[in-house]
Amino acid sequence: MADRDLDLETIEDLEEILEEDEVPAAKRPKSKKTGATKQSAPRAAVRGRERPVRGGPQAGRAATAVRVRRIIELPPTMTVKELADSLGASAADVIRTLMQNGIMATINQQIDYDTAEIIASELGYETRLVVPQTDEEKLLAELEEEQKRVSKGVLQPRPPVITVMGHVDHGKTKLLDTIRKTNVVAGEAGGITQHIGAYQVEYQGRKITFLDTPGHEAFTAMRARGAQVTDIVVLVVAADDGVRPQTLEALAHARAANVPIVVAINKIDREGANPDRVKQQLSEQGLVPDDWGGDTPFIPVSALTGEGIQDLLSILLLVADMRELKADPTRLAEGTIIEAHLDPNQGPTATVLVQNGTLKPRDFVLVGSVTGRIRVMFDDKGQKLRKAEPSTPARIIGLEGVPEAGDKLLVVTDEKLAKQVALQRAKAAQAAALVSNRPASLEELFKNASDSKEKELNIILKADVQGSIGAIQHALSQIQEEGAKISIIYSGTGTISESDVKLAAASNAIIIGFNVRPDPAARKTAEAEKIDIRYYNVIYNLLDDVKAALAGLLEPESKEVIDGYAEVRAVFRLPNKEQAAGLYVLDGKALRNSRVRVIRNGAVIYDGTVSSLKRFKDDVREVAAGYECGLTVANFNDFQEGDHIEFYHTEQVSRQ
Repeated sequence: MADRDLDLETIEDLEEILEEDEVPAAKRPKSKKTGATKQSAPRAAVRGRERPVRGGPQAGRAATAVRVRRIIELPPTMTVKELADSLGASAADVIRTLMQNGIMATINQQIDYDTAEIIASELGYETRLVVPQTDEEKLLAELEEEQKRVSKGVLQPRPPVITVMGHVDHGKTKLLDTIRKTNVVAGEAGGITQHIGAYQVEYQGRKITFLDTPGHEAFTAMRARGAQVTDIVVLVVAADDGVRPQTLEALAHARAANVPIVVAINKIDREGANPDRVKQQLSEQGLVPDDWGGDTPFIPVSALTGEGIQDLLSILLLVADMRELKADPTRLAEGTIIEAHLDPNQGPTATVLVQNGTLKPRDFVLVGSVTGRIRVMFDDKGQKLRKAEPSTPARIIGLEGVPEAGDKLLVVTDEKLAKQVALQRAKAAQAAALVSNRPASLEELFKNASDSKEKELNIILKADVQGSIGAIQHALSQIQEEGAKISIIYSGTGTISESDVKLAAASNAIIIGFNVRPDPAARKTAEAEKIDIRYYNVIYNLLDDVKAALAGLLEPESKEVIDGYAEVRAVFRLPNKEQAAGLYVLDGKALRNSRVRVIRNGAVIYDGTVSSLKRFKDDVREVAAGYECGLTVANFNDFQEGDHIEFYHTEQVSRQ
């Protein structure tokens, strides 16, 4: 064989043949037709093609049985039958070879790549691992091709996205209110913004988009999410209060997002305002004012009088110009969900910030594990939108479910594939949740019962919007108390339902409602089952109570007592321009000295005091269930028929 080169594989094949030649021919089975000696079944099944060889008779004799080792591609897992089909062998041969390697398998049993590689090698094949393209990868690849087709590849300037951050009650929502020339502050509780809002204003003929994040440090996740989609952070600090812990936290998030910071020194109209003290405090944190030789703009403003607002907007546009913010409006739209909730009348509703491309009604979108076709879009003023270009916030209706705040929105063309991807994402999330909530083994349970003194506070969390859920979960995860832990066994948006109460009873859990209330059935079941339901509209108070509970102070200093429950049957306008509600008392009593909550669609829209309670024209101290009465509430004139009124008071109790 001197006239040709043999590779290592061929030499190995020849060595196998020589080893077989050492077996006496008499011991080999004869072919019935030719009388030739047969190879063993597994080897014969995979011998493959013969390669013609140049050379003398002896070279030809040795090479007639030399096979070419084929390379086949195999996935990470496959059934025995699929492997047999790939090898071109019978399933019986593959099962036989598996048994020879100590593996018992049926024809439909799954085997991994490593096992398949060994079997294929023994049957004369080399293998190459090929990871199949997932549906999500396939969708993204198709989307990229579609983007190349529709996009003109021309980047155009886009409006800046501004995130407003700051300490609670430092006036950032009032600042936005002044900028927008609208009143969104009246519905707040304790001065804290309850949800992230997205608004767009126009100044000097140019648009500016604002994200309003809650001001308390508890909303860490929401503030971080705001920084991820923002171009510039406005850090609001009260001139009369100075830098507070929440201010420093907001500053840390802005720096982590690597975006420019503009400081708005608010409340300069107040007595005791000291802008220089704010500058000094922030300089110690590395934010040096530009008029002190640094590179951070500090703008004195008054959200109350409007002083400095135009200067602030001018600086924001200047900083945006320096960043050269651009996007391609001709692409299929991409964006981020800012907020989402289930509207009882319109179904799943989400606020999206478009970051690239143009979003239009009738677009089919994939949002996290949810899909849907956009039926209608609204701007922040409630006006219908025909399109939403980059940096435009839009409220969209038409999704098949409620997405998570922070989910990415993609306009897709392959609806069927997008639905498969959404389903797979949902299953993956469910599987991950099951793994994380896996019950302990029996041994672990015995061990925990015998030697663990750790207390566990089980919580069912309900809130009005998804963004609040994520923020509260994140805040609770940061609470650490030696010998105790928090376990959120369920969270969701909407009214506290009877099923929530039953779950709490089965799980020995308390229910926390943030800006939501229980329905009548849930309230009765909670009373019967002695389930503790706590209501909050300021996260600071929620966290304080949970910390106290973990520390062993299981009762709050004040306990809430529900006095009665009524429904608004009619609304009247009084001569003094106040509104009066005609009530029907459903349960308990309506008390003149109670506080009241106005509940609409399961969410608390106002919490205040009773101005007057009347039966016919007479002032009364109380009205029992089954009777009608008239009610006015201090500083509230927005009753609607169907609203529910909750009468309650608090009692002081000693901590245990």
